[in-house]
Amino acid sequence: MSVTFEAAATAVRDALSDAGQGLVEREAMVELIALSAVAGEHLLVIGPPGTAKSEAVRRTARALGGSYFEYLLGRFTEPSELFGPVDLRKLREGLVETETTGMLPEADVAFLDEVFLGSTAILNTLLGLLNERTFRRGHTRMRCPLRVCVGAANALPEDESLAAFADRFLARIFVEPVPDPRLEDLLAGGASLWGDGTGRRASLAALDVLAQAAREADLAPVRPHLAHALRSLRAAGLSLSDRRAVKVQRLVAAAAVLAGRSVPSTADLWPLVYAVPTKEGQALAREVLREFLAATENPALSAAALEASAGPWARAQRIVQAGQVLLAERPSDTDAEAFAAWHLKLEGVAREMDASFAPEFLTEDLKVLRAGLTEALALVSPVSLEARGAGLS
Repeated sequence: MSVTFEAAATAVRDALSDAGQGLVEREAMVELIALSAVAGEHLLVIGPPGTAKSEAVRRTARALGGSYFEYLLGRFTEPSELFGPVDLRKLREGLVETETTGMLPEADVAFLDEVFLGSTAILNTLLGLLNERTFRRGHTRMRCPLRVCVGAANALPEDESLAAFADRFLARIFVEPVPDPRLEDLLAGGASLWGDGTGRRASLAALDVLAQAAREADLAPVRPHLAHALRSLRAAGLSLSDRRAVKVQRLVAAAAVLAGRSVPSTADLWPLVYAVPTKEGQALAREVLREFLAATENPALSAAALEASAGPWARAQRIVQAGQVLLAERPSDTDAEAFAAWHLKLEGVAREMDASFAPEFLTEDLKVLRAGLTEALALVSPVSLEARGAGLS
């Protein structure tokens, strides 16, 4: 039974919503995996160990459907560990063919952790697989069903010889440890991930319907705006390669179809930020493109769209919201334990604000919140004072 465009968009949107549950501060990453899959491009995730990169990919892969391959690369990883062993039966006949069953060449979604640690032989083979969806090794030649490969690393490579390989990952996202005010959410969300992983799922058929719609999307109306945005980035010293500039149109088209639009508009320009290769460059791009991104809107990829268009200001809005909720939830002075927990949460919000924004860059909302936090943090529970006095006596 064929899947309609509307049904496919709804199925993927619902699956992503469930996949992101419990993944605190990783919702944008989940959405970018789906965006890249629809666009037929690849995603690079940069961040320290232990920041739920692999869990986010696994849950998204399960939500999208299809076969999944995951591997942690190292300096001594052999090509056969990714692509499969040589078929010994064929070797006796003088043919060097690879047995690819269950390996990367047959995967629909792949995750390669520490991707830049692969040997030259591995990376050269991956180049063809990622760029052309073709696996070549010995006498083996095969088309690969790969929709998206997610590569992860702790940092961008400094070795110039890896530049060509890194450029195959069009979209990039930089992740950080969960901030202090959301630690309770992290603990609760992490515990929820211990379940059986049930949730709404899409299908490869739905994904392919959206991918086809993205390929057929009419980019003519938005192309002048995209060209103007690229010129603005160049004027600011952020020059994307011609290849990246051309391919970013795929991300724009994918963003549109995931939002239910067959014709991209200025609301779909936000993926351009994720095509900028460095973290510092992406921060600058948000500032340069602030007016271009003002129309950003995407109900299916709301976290990724907000992070792209607002950046630090999105974090400011979240800090203000979290702080206001906490200030309004001040517990009774008679409940010393609840008061102490509330006090600690306030300190967490204040620490994140200080770490994220220099005093001269605080928005008016942040300044008002800072004053409220300062006043609240000066409070001490009367019960706590009594207990302290009793302990002294």
